[in-house]
This record gives sequence, structure tokens and C-alpha cells, in this order.
Amino acid sequence: MSNERIVVIGGGLAAATAVTELREHGFAGSITVLAGEAHAPYERPPLSKEVLLGEAEPESAAVHDLEWYAEHDVDLHLGTLAERIDREAREVHAGGEVFGYDRLLIATGARARSFDLADDSGAPVSYLRTVDDSIALREAFTPGLRLGVIGGGWIGLEAAAAARGSDVEVTVLESLAAPLLRVLGPEVAQVFVDLHKAHGVKIVTDAEISSIKRAGDVVEVRLADGSSHEFDRLVVGVGVLPNAELAEAAGLSVDNGIRTDSRLRTSDPLVFAAGDVANVDHPVLGEPLRVEHWDTSIKHGKVAAANLAGGDVQADALPYFFTDQYDFGMEYVGHAGADDRVLLRGDVQGRVFTAWWLRDDRVVAGMHANDWDAIEQVRRIVGHRVDAAQLGDASVGLDDVALRD
Repeated sequence: MSNERIVVIGGGLAAATAVTELREHGFAGSITVLAGEAHAPYERPPLSKEVLLGEAEPESAAVHDLEWYAEHDVDLHLGTLAERIDREAREVHAGGEVFGYDRLLIATGARARSFDLADDSGAPVSYLRTVDDSIALREAFTPGLRLGVIGGGWIGLEAAAAARGSDVEVTVLESLAAPLLRVLGPEVAQVFVDLHKAHGVKIVTDAEISSIKRAGDVVEVRLADGSSHEFDRLVVGVGVLPNAELAEAAGLSVDNGIRTDSRLRTSDPLVFAAGDVANVDHPVLGEPLRVEHWDTSIKHGKVAAANLAGGDVQADALPYFFTDQYDFGMEYVGHAGADDRVLLRGDVQGRVFTAWWLRDDRVVAGMHANDWDAIEQVRRIVGHRVDAAQLGDASVGLDDVALRD
């Protein structure tokens, strides 16, 4: 396969992992990476954690230094946005050049969803998606700054925690009845509410923003209930959108991201998609799933590399994500829905516990909070049918919970 040409569009973790796997497993053909940012491919979790906290430098997020790409004969083009895919000619047009391919991987990731009321207000507004975003926001965190965080998802809450570490005054404006409500359900979401309140964060729920105005250095956010809040700066964390426009223009199937089969193959058998942009037929969960997390990007990168090189590997790993906020850490495995039943065991008030989401008697997701020894049992149990009474009985060790299938 020394004459095979693989082109990778994207400069994130899925792209870098795929390239690494290809070279480490002996792929001898040409590899070209078209990375839209000026930075070498990097991981995103540190941007809202160690880098934003000032505990690590931005360079620490890089998957490899630039020398690695040269040493492994990877043609890395930084600051090069792909403009067009010509599937008939098997070419990618980018930066005034044309790159031919035999197989193509699209790993274009996702972008922060904009919030027009904030963007159009003239207020200082930050998003947190890129390494440059993280650097700029870290520099803005000064003691006494009044920060308004619009959106109580993972990014919003991690930004709030980092800001409190710099003695910033933080208010989170969440449109739902609790932050993370759709992801975790009310019982576990309340744990995060209590955590942030204990660290001095003000959380405003059911917050429907009607206007944002800047008057001098003051930013006024007015809510539909007539209340108003004054800030010096805003952080917007209202989700992301998959960067699927390039694929759609090329005629590939797109629906909440680039649609792929379980092997990350798109509607064109020579084109694969991975990472945040890929909406994958999950062979275990039995439904299409697009996951915006670090672990999935790594797993997708490995599967994509195997199949780009002619293999036949499924992307069957269960979704996994983690967060660290203040002295609280958690890991979550699986994929639960809003209607799934939640079962808690352990010391919820002390924030050392496990949580389980059940659909009938099948565990569809599980997490631990500050119980690091539990993660292997979480991985073992999720996806299986169990006796819910046994799972909820703290006197029964997790390793003794019987799996029914």
C-alpha cells in the first residue's frame, strides 16, 4: 500500500489519532493533513480545565509536536481550510492547492454555537472552543471581575469553576430548571448545582434572556421575568454545531453531522468521517449517535485508521466522558435519555457515589463521582440487564452485581 494516498481534513484529536495509528501500524503510503487552525493538532479537554486554570501551558494540549509529523512523513498543512471535495476526481481543494486521495477522512469537528443577542450587543463575549479562546479567557480572569456564563452545560460549568479559581464573581444563566438537566436528569444535576453554589457561584435557572445591552463598561442582561443582571464580561456556552457543510456540499449524507455506518464509512465508500462531526450507526446502542467527547475522538481515530488501511473494524465503544470541577471529578459511560430511571448509591451529599440510568432493567449509562475505583465496574455493568434492587443495595459490592445477559 506504499502508493496509497490518504488525505485527512481536520486538525483535532480524531485526525491526529488516525494519523498516528496509520504510521504506528505500518501504513507506508502518503498522508496529508489539512488543519484549519494555525496550531498543531491538539486535545480540547485541557482548554476548559488545566490550561484555563493556568495550571498548564497551551502547548501541553498538542497531540504531537511539529517535529513528529516531519519525522513520520506526514504532510501537515496548518491554517489550511478545505474548500471543496471533488469526489469524482478524488481531490480536495484547499489553500489554492489540489490534493489527490485514494481514501479520505473528514474530521472537521464542531464549532461553538453562536448567541446573537450577546454577539450583537457590543459586550466583551468569549466562547471556549479553541486554544486561542482558552488563552484569551484565561488572561481575562482577574479578581473581582463579574462574569456572566450563558449556558449551564459542561463548558459553561467548567469555565465557571476555572473563573472561581481566579476569584472571579460568577453567575450562570441556565434556560432549563437546572444545569445539565437533559444529560443527567434532575437528581444528578442537583449535585452540580449544589457544588457550584458551595463555591460561590450564583445559578439562575429558567433564565430566558430577552436583551443584552452594553452601557460603557457595564453589560446588562435582562431576563423575560423582568429581572436584570450586570456583568463585565460574558462567556457563551450553548452547545456546538458539527462542521458538516463541506461534506454536504460534496453530496455526502448529512443529518446532525456526517452520517456513517458502524465502520465510520460515509455514503461514499472511499470517504470516512470521525470525531465530533460523525453521526455513527452505533452497533451496540442500535441507533445513530454523534458524540462530542475526547474519548470518542480517540476511539474513532483508531477505527478510522484501521479501515482507511483496508480493515473491517466497528466503532462499537460506549460513549465516555469526564469532568473535573473544583475538588469534584466524575466519569460517565453510556448514553441515557431524559425518560430513563436514575438509581443512586453511595454518599450523594458527600459527593462520593455512583449513579445508574436504567431503561426497564437494562443499564444504559453509569457514572461515578469521586469514586475512582468504581470506573471498571461501571464499564462492566453498563449495557447489561441487572436486578435494580441489587444494583441499588450499597451492601452488595459492585463487583458482585450479577449481569443477566
